[in-house]
Amino acid sequence: MSAIQPHPDSASPRLGTVRALWRLRTYVGRSAPAFAFSGLAALLGQLIALSIPQVLESIVDGPLADGDADAIVPLALLVFVLGTLEALMYGLRRWLVVGPGTRVESRMRNALYAKLQDLPVSFHDRWPSGQLLSRAVSDLGLIRRWLSFGLVLTAVNLVTIIVGVGILISMNWMLGLVFLVCSLPLWIVGYLFEGRYSEMSRRSQDQAGDLATAVEESVHGIRVLKAFGRGKHALSTFRAQAESLRSTEIAKARLDSNIWVWLILVPAIALAICLVLGVWLAANGVITVGTLVAFFATATVLAWPIESIGFLLAFSLDARTATDRFFEVLDSENVIVDPEAPRVLGEPHGALSFTGVHFRYQDSPDRFGDLLDGVDLDIRPGETMALVGLTGCGKTTLTALTTRLYDVTAGSVTLDGVDVRAFTREELRRHIAMAFEDATLFSASVRENVLLGRPELDGDAAGEVLHEALRIAQAGFAYDLPDGLDTKVGEEGMSLSGGQRQRLALARAVAAKPAVLVLDDPLSALDVATEARVEAELRSVLASTTALIVAHRPSTVMLADRVALLESGRVTAVGTHSELLRESEHYRFVISSLEDEADAHPVRPETGIPDGPDEDLDRQTARGAAS
Repeated sequence: MSAIQPHPDSASPRLGTVRALWRLRTYVGRSAPAFAFSGLAALLGQLIALSIPQVLESIVDGPLADGDADAIVPLALLVFVLGTLEALMYGLRRWLVVGPGTRVESRMRNALYAKLQDLPVSFHDRWPSGQLLSRAVSDLGLIRRWLSFGLVLTAVNLVTIIVGVGILISMNWMLGLVFLVCSLPLWIVGYLFEGRYSEMSRRSQDQAGDLATAVEESVHGIRVLKAFGRGKHALSTFRAQAESLRSTEIAKARLDSNIWVWLILVPAIALAICLVLGVWLAANGVITVGTLVAFFATATVLAWPIESIGFLLAFSLDARTATDRFFEVLDSENVIVDPEAPRVLGEPHGALSFTGVHFRYQDSPDRFGDLLDGVDLDIRPGETMALVGLTGCGKTTLTALTTRLYDVTAGSVTLDGVDVRAFTREELRRHIAMAFEDATLFSASVRENVLLGRPELDGDAAGEVLHEALRIAQAGFAYDLPDGLDTKVGEEGMSLSGGQRQRLALARAVAAKPAVLVLDDPLSALDVATEARVEAELRSVLASTTALIVAHRPSTVMLADRVALLESGRVTAVGTHSELLRESEHYRFVISSLEDEADAHPVRPETGIPDGPDEDLDRQTARGAAS
């Protein structure tokens, strides 16, 4: 669980802050008017605030200088009305952006999730899940807050500063010019701040993604950590990563605090110089006392916009980093795409063929060569083909090519004589269903998990398919769960045993009613008795369905009409079990290895209970499944 390098295949070029943030316009869309009106409301509020010092100037140079107390009342009421309008404008600003901001975030999150679903398995092989999770949650939340508040306030405050400085110069060019010149160091410091803070911001968000990955791995692997007593080791690793993130956050805080020193000190120095100069000018009759009061009242109004520059600049840089991270995923190239003119199969026969198939993983070094090195294999319609070979020879990879979880490097995989790349992925995966050795269930009901591949079914039709699939997979334990078939199985189905998860995953594949069924050792977690019953029921399904089964047990091989031997990336022999036993020395060695492995595990892999009927165990597990 060491720190993982983030953004392993970033396709996004490093853009300037403005150009990077400008890419968000696609998702702002129809919400743009709301943000614009919010900015207008905030700007009106600031302009109203800048107008109040002008009223104060009239009060000081008019009624106060003349001693006319009655004339003060209307001007005081005007100040009250202006202050009330300013408050209303600020309230309106917040009200206008809350809804649109969340809608933009929702659109971005939906786009990110859709992209993750569309990207190939090879992308997910390389990217840590915590990095993706942090982008979908914390990064998009940060972007929403920046769009709703940071963007609006940045634009409004810059305009306010420009207008305010113009007002100061109009009051007295000398005082205004002194104030402006004294403020120039702020822009220089801000420019230098951007480069250093951008780097720290990126590092911080990537480290937060690594930390999320560490938490997810620890939670998913909690049984392993507890079984091996490695909880303290996991904690120490987590602490080290958390400390790295803490150090980066402290470095960010230091940079932030440094710019705040400048943002507070420089305007204070400017005001001090202006105060001395202003008093001298007033004493010499160059300006009136009212003008001096209005000048400093206006400078006070400008205090917050000037001081907010540091906060808003840091906020914008954080948002820019979050935007970069978001588009790193959106810009990732999907090499497994649908064809422009897809083919459609009416009633597929189920003939599956591999012709000159080569494959290597994207990051595999050249010295390792192709994992699959010219596989040729023909599976006839309705035939059950077992695929056997030593560990690491590429059996699972070969099955993944059938549904384009990966694409071949060279050669072709065909269904009924048509290259699988000529179909849309949805069309292809409707005709070919898979069940994996590592059975994954979702946080949903048993019913929803089993019927995952048949969303079009409902009512009695869905019930019939569901019950038939559970019967074939010997998953009758599902009826004894606390809420029956509506029981939520929990995250990844971890409330169930390994064998139960595998049977539900097998039921899911059977329920899909595919033309081709690809099974990657789906019975490895079952005891011998349960496996025998599942195999007996599977025979009725396999009688009319083309099947490719990765076999790690001799009993699974017996299900097949023929057996293909995969050796050194090639199919070196195809025939019946008895033919290969008689003709292939390597096949005899592989089968002997499978038999030795089966003999070495005379107990149930998921429970430790000796082989035998397991209905009672299923019921006991079912009663505790939802707890």
